[in-house]
Amino acid sequence: MGTGTLAPSLKQALFAYTSFTLLYIFGQFRDFFRKRWSKASLKGYAPIRQDYEDFYTRRMYYRIHDCFNRPITGPPSSWMDVLERTPVNRQEPLTTTGKIKRCLNLGSYNYLGFASSDPYCTPRVLDTLSQHGWSLCSNRADAGTTPVHEELERELASFLGKEAALTCGMGFATNSAFLPVLATPGTLVLSDALNHSSIVAGVRAAKGTVRVFDHNDPEHLERLLRTALVEGQPRIHRPWKKVIIVVEGIYSMEGEVVDLAGFVAVAKKYKAYIWLDEAHSIGAMGATGRGVCEHLGVNPADIDVLMGTFSKSFGACGGYVAANKDVIDYFKAQCPAHLYATAMTPPAVQMVLSALRLITGADGSDRGAHKLSQLRTNANYFRSGLLRLGFNVLGDWDSPVMPVMIFQPAKLSATSREMLRLGVAVVEVGFPATPLLTSRMRVCISASHTRQDLDYALQLFDYVAERCDIRYGGDTARALADTGPKIQAV
Repeated sequence: MGTGTLAPSLKQALFAYTSFTLLYIFGQFRDFFRKRWSKASLKGYAPIRQDYEDFYTRRMYYRIHDCFNRPITGPPSSWMDVLERTPVNRQEPLTTTGKIKRCLNLGSYNYLGFASSDPYCTPRVLDTLSQHGWSLCSNRADAGTTPVHEELERELASFLGKEAALTCGMGFATNSAFLPVLATPGTLVLSDALNHSSIVAGVRAAKGTVRVFDHNDPEHLERLLRTALVEGQPRIHRPWKKVIIVVEGIYSMEGEVVDLAGFVAVAKKYKAYIWLDEAHSIGAMGATGRGVCEHLGVNPADIDVLMGTFSKSFGACGGYVAANKDVIDYFKAQCPAHLYATAMTPPAVQMVLSALRLITGADGSDRGAHKLSQLRTNANYFRSGLLRLGFNVLGDWDSPVMPVMIFQPAKLSATSREMLRLGVAVVEVGFPATPLLTSRMRVCISASHTRQDLDYALQLFDYVAERCDIRYGGDTARALADTGPKIQAV
């Protein structure tokens, strides 16, 4: 059970709808007068884009675009340097002023703190750089495989409890390019309603048929699946060739842990396959960092394809798929991301390999185990603190992702600017990345945060909540604050 709710109150929904309606009306007025008096820049040419296609960008997004795409300098450790930019001036681009703002980093996916310099990982990365160079300038199928790649894939497969693994140079492409290879014509793909954009891109590119089930709801999935099996393929009504259920370990915009046991039960009952996206859970969940399977006590053998990325817990870039050897061999022969895209750079591969050895204790120390324990403690401590302050915080205990619901677009920009002024870097997420009424401030916790960092952040959150009136959890949230795991005193 999560600690928050996506649904706004009637009052907050009315305020949000009113804000968007007013912005829409004034935007239409401005577009009307602009068309009346502006001159066409390319006479005789058809418009390269229609006004309605970028109406949201021009009339709404540019009012608050200083809250997004903020540039940083230096590593994204517990504290980081944010480059200050000029104020919003209509649709003029923002430019850096040359000033730097030192901020507490609550926005990066640096869950285990590997993104900054590490005494074990960094020297090995530099050695690999000297030996193999910056890039292989080739795909894996041609001249893009080194012994470091093969070593990582062997150790990763063993870590995940699978026969084989395959790396990819881009985490997003690990879903968007690998999923269509399996979802061939005659395939039924059942996808969670709140799956990541990379999964959405993958199932759209697939040639199978897609059905969307309610978020994290195995019962609705079963109803959809049963109906689809009875009806068969569209038009021809033949039996489906295969069924693939696609879910995430931790939903990145909600911070919720998947009901994996429920989905596995449905998959076994109807002989379906499961594709599990562990981008935010591998290395961050489970006693030894093996993800939601370990965290929830599910046998990895019950998951047909384990997918994950290296840009979160491992402090690098790229992604992987792990499965039975015949599935991985099929990917190697068919997937465009393996056959045509540039391979992971050797230094990035070595970074992942070194981080993995730290997590498993293969380096001979307990630093990895300490990082995993510290991440869980930090995540639960900060979630408990936010709930005590009355925030509506989505997600589950132990999850390092904590979306704080804001709902209204005006408060989205207000909280973002106020947080930056106070020296806290957070990520604000609104429409169209989320539905219209579910704007939120997403907090990501790291093992590198100290208790002093978290206490300082909670003080500032309390101040901003008072200024912006965003305590939408109320007494319900405060009552949930003591329901989580016991937190060790420091």
